[in-house]
Amino acid sequence: MSTDTQHGKITFLSTYPPRECGLATFTQDLVTAIDSQATMRTSVVAVINSLQGGYDCKVEDSIRQFKRSDYVKLAQKLNDSDTDALIIEHEYGIYGGECGEYILDLVLNLTIPLVTTFHTILSEPNPKQRHIIKMLAEKSEKVIVMANNTKHLLQTMYKVAPEKIEVIPHGVPKRTLVPRDAMKHKYGFENARIISTFGLIAPGKGIEHAITAISKLAVKYKDILYLVLGQTHPCLLKEEGEAYRDKLTRLVDMYHINENVLFINKYLTQDEVINFLQLSDIYLTPYLGKDQAVSGTLAYAVGYGKAIVSTPYMYAKEMLAEGRGLLADFHNADSIAQCINSILENPEKKKTMEENILKLGSTMYWDNVASHYIDTLLMIIKSQLILERKVVS
Repeated sequence: MSTDTQHGKITFLSTYPPRECGLATFTQDLVTAIDSQATMRTSVVAVINSLQGGYDCKVEDSIRQFKRSDYVKLAQKLNDSDTDALIIEHEYGIYGGECGEYILDLVLNLTIPLVTTFHTILSEPNPKQRHIIKMLAEKSEKVIVMANNTKHLLQTMYKVAPEKIEVIPHGVPKRTLVPRDAMKHKYGFENARIISTFGLIAPGKGIEHAITAISKLAVKYKDILYLVLGQTHPCLLKEEGEAYRDKLTRLVDMYHINENVLFINKYLTQDEVINFLQLSDIYLTPYLGKDQAVSGTLAYAVGYGKAIVSTPYMYAKEMLAEGRGLLADFHNADSIAQCINSILENPEKKKTMEENILKLGSTMYWDNVASHYIDTLLMIIKSQLILERKVVS
């Protein structure tokens, strides 16, 4: 273990680019932000579910998602390494076994300090899911969540001690804001009212309800354009092909709104995401799952001061409180349309909403988030060193 608490080493267990998923992007952004402050060293153990490659030098090791023995072997490697603490980025569908239970084979054999970041916390878990979250929390020095709502749920549903829970917001890259009209001109959307949704496309995103809402709005706003930005989720594509996207395009055809909906079927770079956000008049997340504890796409929209309409999943309710956005009912195209119309009809309301959300978003830049992580991790490393010295003496 490191003896200098200002230069400890932290290892992250997560998916990682070039794997195309939100968790991979999050981890890469966080690692980059921590590295930029030159306070501690970082490395990554990548979770793979196929013959993946192309990793940069930050990835020092990997485990196979569905190979249980890899989890025990990783614990042994980490225990014998110069890593001062492990951070597990926890999300459903990332780790092997029933409900991702293989992760417990790792933590139960780990002797170095553990921190767990929870990206989803279920409000109605089954017994296995509840057990896994409780065990991860019990074995962790700290658990990190990205909203206060999630902290409350961990305390009440999973009985996690409040002093163990650290709330650190989802990070957002800091960029100089470009005027919306200039970005619209760059992409050829000068005369359009832009509504956008981005991310990996899958049924849980609720885009069918958004398209139905656009069909209602297009009667009044001939210039409305809904951008559906992102490729189909790779796992869904492998299992079902483009069945969901085909369903969405049929819906567009049925409503005769081909001029009002544009699909951009590609995995967006970070710069493309930011550019499309800046040209958007309204950002929309019509997600269907009420338990979503964090949304990277919504975090970006908050960070860039967008007027936002969202269904009331856990993260959105907290981000859009106090006049920072509008919440539409789940599975309800009429409600989505009413919220969008309310913003388009009231330019002053839209301006106030954008100002309110940007105040929150400016606290979420990656340099601030990385500083919070570093402070938390250094405290854990220092406590561990003090404990070891007591044991030796």
